[in-house]
Amino acid sequence: MRILITGAAGFLGSHLCDRFLAEGHEVIGMDNLLTGNTDNIAHLAGNEHFRFIKYDVTHYIYIEGPLDAVLHFASPASPIDYLMYPIQTLKVGALGTHNALGVAKSKGARFLLASTSEIYGDPLVHPQTEDYAGNVDTIGPRGVYDEAKRFAEAITMAYHRTHGVDTRIVRIFNTYGPRMRLDDGRVVPNFIGQALRGEPLTVYGDGSQTRSFCYVSDLIEGIYRLLLSDYNDPVNIGNPSEMSILEFAQVVNELTGNKAGIIFEQDKRIKGDPQTRQPDITRARELLGWEPQVDLRSGLQHTIAYFRERLS
Repeated sequence: MRILITGAAGFLGSHLCDRFLAEGHEVIGMDNLLTGNTDNIAHLAGNEHFRFIKYDVTHYIYIEGPLDAVLHFASPASPIDYLMYPIQTLKVGALGTHNALGVAKSKGARFLLASTSEIYGDPLVHPQTEDYAGNVDTIGPRGVYDEAKRFAEAITMAYHRTHGVDTRIVRIFNTYGPRMRLDDGRVVPNFIGQALRGEPLTVYGDGSQTRSFCYVSDLIEGIYRLLLSDYNDPVNIGNPSEMSILEFAQVVNELTGNKAGIIFEQDKRIKGDPQTRQPDITRARELLGWEPQVDLRSGLQHTIAYFRERLS
């Protein structure tokens, strides 16, 4: 296949480039580098099956030649990023998705949207199934990301129903692994960075809020299977093993040998920060034969090794 991946220099986009190239496909990567980094794809320089285009997908997208698939992963994806770039986040979710769908439609290509568990907001249903409509604060600080992705899902399904575009929607739950930015503000790089510097881990609130952490290779496998499936409605991809942020901090300190402990900052939680997060992956299991294979400790060991090298 010949594939366009937007957000190709980001954490997930770069791993997707690797996977599709490894499977023998041709990949065109596109990124405006607002939050992405060419370091993530530097190892692909000279690969005759990969081409990178620096471009902002909120503008009209033109690709010469045929395309078999478009994977739209361009977007700020961490709170620190979408709070810093709220307008850009909304634009890439709306205009960027519209333009990516447009090129998929014009090429007769399959389209896959990177959506998020954040479309469920601070959920009143637990664990979250794909049928749950969510509990989102549209005007809160996190709303720029949540609503951008909700709109992206809506326009994706509109193109599917109106224009017959062959669409896929993956709802991504907390994913971690190498190539995350150390300063992206998410809990995994925050904790690992603090631990490797010998600092106490900063837990926001009392640490009772829960997350479910999925290692990046598991997520990429799920996305690959979803693209090759014939299912159009959203599919949760994530690890259903749920734990509190406090428990997670304790595991990070143990694996890094950090003796500095944990401190609590009650006023650091962003308004609308979900109290619980756990995917119901029944649909992924039944439709894709997918479930996560990498346990938390193994995944964290790989991630810690990556950040240790970056900090050295």
